[in-house]
Amino acid sequence: MTPKNIKIYEVGPRDGLQNEKINISLENKIKFINLLSLCNYSDIEVGSFVSPRWVPQMQNSDLIYKNITKSKKINYPLLVPNMEGLNNAVKNKVKNICVFTTASETFSKKNTNCGVKETKKNIKEIIKIAIKHNIKIRAYISCVLGCPYEGKISYKKTSDLANFLIEEGCYEVSLGDTVGYGTPNETKKLISAVAKKIKVSKIAMHLHDTYGQALANIYASLQMGVSTYDTSVGGLGGCPYAKGATGNVATEDVLYMLKGMGVYCEVDLKKVLKASRFIYKILKRNISSKVALALTAN
Repeated sequence: MTPKNIKIYEVGPRDGLQNEKINISLENKIKFINLLSLCNYSDIEVGSFVSPRWVPQMQNSDLIYKNITKSKKINYPLLVPNMEGLNNAVKNKVKNICVFTTASETFSKKNTNCGVKETKKNIKEIIKIAIKHNIKIRAYISCVLGCPYEGKISYKKTSDLANFLIEEGCYEVSLGDTVGYGTPNETKKLISAVAKKIKVSKIAMHLHDTYGQALANIYASLQMGVSTYDTSVGGLGGCPYAKGATGNVATEDVLYMLKGMGVYCEVDLKKVLKASRFIYKILKRNISSKVALALTAN
């Protein structure tokens, strides 16, 4: 059941940096993404067309997209929260966007100021226009393994939401354990529920490591046949609207585990380490990835 080939979807430049307080220059963000482009990723999420008033670190995402050195083999998606964001994507000739929602009513309101029903309506309109402009759409569902405000979230609600997103035209749904509450058995139950509504090949996993469960949950997801994983170099990241969400699973740690399992992934660990060291030097702190720290020590 374990897939033979794994796709790593790098979220470091967007989800990884969005919550950082230190100012990172436009030049350094571009350098960071250019280093990531040398690592053989299929996808690098480079920014978000969100108001800089709410997420200051995502300011100038349009300039980043215009000025990075793009590889023809790599997709460079940007997160689009609303119609204004989509208009920016169209204006800047972006080819891939991401939309996001959740089955948690409280998290939805805190995150976007909209309830789930209104968010679905907005997403439907975004997808409709994006398709007209030949833009590919990926979707995120947040808090799938637990919400900081509502606790456990119904897997049926999440699976219904995933089905809605695929039917509307998204090519993939990334299931986000936004606060890292998930454990392997619950991860399997979630995937089993969602796989009743959409193909496993259209499921990606976005697992945070707040409670140290991310690698175990990825292992459980592999056993369920999931072949796409969102990771962040060095373990950068966290959600500004989810207290205690300390960070994404580190790309390096996932690559090391996959290699040890004999599972093929094209992403180059040595080049990922170079990108990690670059961005963490700017952030003036130690890399969160255990593998990166071990290999640096050696």
